[in-house]
Amino acid sequence: MTFQLLQPTSLAEACALLAAAPHDAVPIAGGTDLLSEIRDGTAEPSTLVALDSISDAGLTGISGTPDGGLLIGALTTIADIAAHDGIRSHYAALAQATAGLATPQVRNLGTLGGNLNQRPRCWYYRHPLTVCLKRGGDRCYAVQGLGKYLCVTGGDRCFIVHPSDTAVALTALGASVSIASPDGERTVAIADYFVGPDVDLLRENILQPGELLAAVSLPAPAAGQRSVYLKAQERESGDFALVSVAAALAVVDGVITDASVVLGGVAPTPYRASGTEDYLRGRSVSGVSTSDAGDLAIADPRPLPDNAYKLPMASNLTARAVSTLLAGG
Repeated sequence: MTFQLLQPTSLAEACALLAAAPHDAVPIAGGTDLLSEIRDGTAEPSTLVALDSISDAGLTGISGTPDGGLLIGALTTIADIAAHDGIRSHYAALAQATAGLATPQVRNLGTLGGNLNQRPRCWYYRHPLTVCLKRGGDRCYAVQGLGKYLCVTGGDRCFIVHPSDTAVALTALGASVSIASPDGERTVAIADYFVGPDVDLLRENILQPGELLAAVSLPAPAAGQRSVYLKAQERESGDFALVSVAAALAVVDGVITDASVVLGGVAPTPYRASGTEDYLRGRSVSGVSTSDAGDLAIADPRPLPDNAYKLPMASNLTARAVSTLLAGG
């Protein structure tokens, strides 16, 4: 296929170019996902808007915020996030999620914005000859087909899982995102950024035509906060999560004052394990049963015929994450 490449020099210009051709123009940064979609025939944009030519401050790099948190530009590479001393020291879950993401080549090229906005990895969606619901068709082929890697909760006509490791970690850490548009910028909690097929079958986030993810903000860690990211995968490296868990606990004087537990690989969006969180909050460390915490991870399981294995995997991985943090991280 042929396409034109546009190289804006500012974020405002990039948003204007995307807004002017909402059905034909798509942004490209590292391109690790988009180029594979073009190669496989599942995406056919006529215009690519290159983001690496933009010079706006804050779009690349990691800096401190007035409240003691961190601001990460959307064009910051995964490798730079994984290597950042402040992230490794205070946001271990994000450091672990990025360090184990894909391969070194992808981490060196792929960006945070690209990882958060990547499209689903369902093999029916990715097959160029299969026009499934997510590509505007009239059926989800996984219902009567192969659903081994798909969701076990939260599916609605479409049964994708969100493929991003960083999305899970950032949701657990209470991050927010800055969204640029031709009208300016707005900020939303990252938990409100992703949308499932019950909201919109054709997209996975709230971005509207002409909008771009500009940055991600991490709040200052709470007193006594520690976090961890664990991931179960078929291959030792370079693979997507069968199930993942990011957990952040704040422990003060032997009591869990706050808990955030989020699962990946089980739902169309990062899945908050609210049952586990409620069980942990306010409980003394000595009174925690990690197996009970794990059993509460998925409140409404609805597995497909061939992916029920994810349920005990999610429970066990959650229990292990809690045990790791209670032992001191």
